[in-house]
Amino acid sequence: MIKLLHTADWQIGKLFGQFDADDASALAEARIATVEGLARLATEEQVDLVLVAGDVFDAQGIAEKTVRRLFNALAGYRGPWVMIPGNHDAGLAESVWTRAARLQAIPANVTVCLSPGPVLLASPPLAILPAPLTQRITYTDLTEGFAATDTPAGLPRIGLAHGSVQGLLADGIDSTNPIAAGRATQARLDYLALGDWHGTRQVDERCWYAGTPETDNFKGNDSGNALLVEIDGPGALPRVTPVATGRYRWHDRTSELLVGSDTDRLVDELAGFGALDVIQLSVTGHTDLAGHRRIQQAIGTTGGRVRSLAADLSALRLAPTDEDIAALQADGYLGEVIDTLRQGQEGNDAAAAGVARDALALLASLLDEQRGSDTR
Repeated sequence: MIKLLHTADWQIGKLFGQFDADDASALAEARIATVEGLARLATEEQVDLVLVAGDVFDAQGIAEKTVRRLFNALAGYRGPWVMIPGNHDAGLAESVWTRAARLQAIPANVTVCLSPGPVLLASPPLAILPAPLTQRITYTDLTEGFAATDTPAGLPRIGLAHGSVQGLLADGIDSTNPIAAGRATQARLDYLALGDWHGTRQVDERCWYAGTPETDNFKGNDSGNALLVEIDGPGALPRVTPVATGRYRWHDRTSELLVGSDTDRLVDELAGFGALDVIQLSVTGHTDLAGHRRIQQAIGTTGGRVRSLAADLSALRLAPTDEDIAALQADGYLGEVIDTLRQGQEGNDAAAAGVARDALALLASLLDEQRGSDTR
């Protein structure tokens, strides 16, 4: 029996430019730590080899220190690692891979397949058919030659590729780096290990996407895994087990506020997040001034507890109640201003409505602070 670990899309060196510097650094560091975790997992599970199906690096020009750190992160597993370039780290004539070779950073137990010839391993005895990308974008199916590639009789045949299986994308999408559906069966492969999609997904009984082992977006596509694959012998169907490997949990939340209990629900949900959560929050609907204060307080408290929280309140309309206005003691001219701002949120100009909402929230906050000061 052969037991292997299938992983892909490490994207080492990813910058996370949409986050502030501290969060971006932590998320980038987590990717190195996850690779170290993969090495420990491979050792604990006593796998025969690790397959990395492309996009080890996020870009060609990453720093020398990052290249060295990545390969040092593999030290926890002393068995064979077999890698191919993907679209982000394509095997160009001059690439991150040629730089790594010049730096002598690639350990002896790591095989980087920069050409499509079969790789024959003696222990365990098997044949790996790689389809490395030698340019970022191709419209040719690089796995097409698998079927015509002869390998020694009796050896399991494992394919390793990076691209988009045709027929799985939405209609009308022009897929680059295509891979034919049914390639594993057509090419007599016992297993086809794929990279490119960042979520874990089974294509057919012999073909899987591992997904990125450390989640890096809000798509909710079952990322943050690696695959343990067991094959009893040539022709046997593989047994595939996803294993959670990621550190951070990414959440994309939209909360619509229509009644007071909706605010309660949002505040409770925010209270449930912790240090390993990365949150993108959009709040719509309407709330009174008290509800708005509670939401702002909950967002501030949660933001100090989680890894990252980006909150968009631009679609939330403030609807002060009569009690809100009375409590602010905003009669006369101030009352007229508040009424004007309240009506300004209703216009068709989104930018003007946003200014009116923000001005109303600021004015209410100032009046509230003044009222509190007067009572002290």
